[in-house]
Amino acid sequence: MSLAVEIETLAPEDLDDLRRAVALLSGRSFAARAAYSLGQRATALSGAIPLSVREAALRASETALKAALRAAIRSVKRAPTATAKIGRDRALVALTGAVGGGMGFLGSAVELPISTTLMLRSIAAIAREQGEDLSAPESALACLEVLALDGAALGGATIDLGYFAVRAALARSVREAARYLAGRGAADELAPALARLVAEIASRFGVVVSEKFIAQSIPVVGAAFGAGVNLIFLEHYQRLALGHFTIRRLERRYGGEVVRREAERVRFASRSGSRTAFH
Repeated sequence: MSLAVEIETLAPEDLDDLRRAVALLSGRSFAARAAYSLGQRATALSGAIPLSVREAALRASETALKAALRAAIRSVKRAPTATAKIGRDRALVALTGAVGGGMGFLGSAVELPISTTLMLRSIAAIAREQGEDLSAPESALACLEVLALDGAALGGATIDLGYFAVRAALARSVREAARYLAGRGAADELAPALARLVAEIASRFGVVVSEKFIAQSIPVVGAAFGAGVNLIFLEHYQRLALGHFTIRRLERRYGGEVVRREAERVRFASRSGSRTAFH
């Protein structure tokens, strides 16, 4: 019997890590963070997003995810050895946001594949720090999973309304995409197994992108506002990535069921008697 099956409770230091992960995954959505940080100018984020913006965001999300998938495929072929320069990536993400904000709605769509790929670099660095082997297809694709975890796509606080449910929903597509990558020397991101995964993630990531587009297209916002939106975008997904890969690290040690049970207990305790728990 494996160690992950035998261990039924977490060591104190791992339980502390789990508490931090739950807090990270239970934080405010991107829309809430942007509205809080950017003030009244971002009140449009709390209103109904036009269908045209949602459709444009979905198309842009699929394009951005294909670019990010190519980066993930490269990491499978050649395991990265250098740690991502987080400060440099922050500067580049801010720069792309400034360009997008300066050019309005169209500029935001053009810069999204660049900022998403840069964000994936940062997510991959967090994954490595939590012990992931990015030369393994499943680990590399887990970086893309982070982009499906925002609470806005789930209707509220992420871990309350379905962190584990989202992972379960993506699990089959991730397994099929990982098998495809493992069996190919070269990979086509438009292959059915990969296209299905991109479409599933885009359906959730696109919700956040539509909010990002609205924020960056507010009249007279300008480049500085666009840079600020992109930094919030990056930092939000860094938080989700740290929570996600902390839980994956604990699952490798204790097993998925044990970690999920402990996470439910931690979240229930943090709500001081609330009846709401994970779905």
